[in-house]
Amino acid sequence: MQPFEIQIPDAVLDDLRERLSRTRFPDQIEGAEWKYGTELSFHQELVQYWLDKYDWRTHERELNRFDHFKTPIESAGETIDLHFIHQRSPEPNAKPLVITHGWPGSVYEFHKIIGPLTDPVAHGGRAEDAFHVVCPSIPGFGFSSAPRKPGFDAKRAAETIITLMAKLGYESYGAQGGDWGAVITPWIGTLDPQHCMGIHLTMLIAGPPAGVANPAEGLTPQELQGLADAGAFQKDGAGYQQIQGTRPQTLGYGLTDSPSGLAAWIVEKFHAWTDCDGDVESLFSKDELLTNIMFYWVTQSITSSTRIYYESMKTGHFGPHPEPVTVPTAGAIFPKEIYRVPRKWAEAVFNVQRWNLFDKGGHFAALEQPKVLVDDMRAFFRDLG
Repeated sequence: MQPFEIQIPDAVLDDLRERLSRTRFPDQIEGAEWKYGTELSFHQELVQYWLDKYDWRTHERELNRFDHFKTPIESAGETIDLHFIHQRSPEPNAKPLVITHGWPGSVYEFHKIIGPLTDPVAHGGRAEDAFHVVCPSIPGFGFSSAPRKPGFDAKRAAETIITLMAKLGYESYGAQGGDWGAVITPWIGTLDPQHCMGIHLTMLIAGPPAGVANPAEGLTPQELQGLADAGAFQKDGAGYQQIQGTRPQTLGYGLTDSPSGLAAWIVEKFHAWTDCDGDVESLFSKDELLTNIMFYWVTQSITSSTRIYYESMKTGHFGPHPEPVTVPTAGAIFPKEIYRVPRKWAEAVFNVQRWNLFDKGGHFAALEQPKVLVDDMRAFFRDLG
């Protein structure tokens, strides 16, 4: 375990500014708004802000307030240099909790919840609800090194996190995740039930129960709407999955070379997948959007991050979890989440012990609704372990 500090060389930031200053923008069809993808005027304003006003050093200092580490993890014959935040609670009886991000997110997603989780008393909570928080960067994302061999899928990612928790000496821990974290975390529960006390998910992926003639029978209007929304997403919003799952290398040349292109590719998801009513800046400042994007730019990790789609699609570990998850499971369901399955579908795979439907929030719950998410995690893990 080696302490790690984020220190991006000045040359990387100078190169970024030079590239931004030479941005070539595409045209846009009349009345396009966001229907064709990232809207032109919004993106021009974001790029200009990035060039003229955004200060990475300020956010770098803020990020370095957390305790960062790196450690080597062996995985299928190669060594992954795994980056993670390990923020220990001042409370001696705190429960260990590993939180896994997704794409196009990063450990930056958790900067609003780490404090309340580790030190609840300082944030209006109770000492008995404290956690020792571990936030790994998925291999290939951010400051974790990228796998060099084929086959590193969601299951392998779970194995690296299980190994990390063992190296940290945690004999019992909880696990939480959204997006890819919601695919990886069930594998943690499946592979390590003797140590994982339970899993908390903001996105559960499950198909209809086997042997049911009419999967829609008995579903509430809200659940039927969730399925309809997921179908619309697959038809109109999941093209990125196909390109990242089939030709990530080709995509990577453009996104690695152009900061404007990278930002457009990522920010469109924050607009489409959140409860922002068409105005992404009603939820996130430009600084928040750009700091998450910077995790990909300064580490040149966008191509390696997209390969988890390719590898997981090839191994079949992309869709519904293929095995029963016996550890206690909580579903925290936000109304603008891209996949919202009916509870009875989830119960066919997961040992669902808690299921909450919230009125506001979307895919990036830790950034959008941090207090709601923290309260739900506290309540679920309170009686476990």
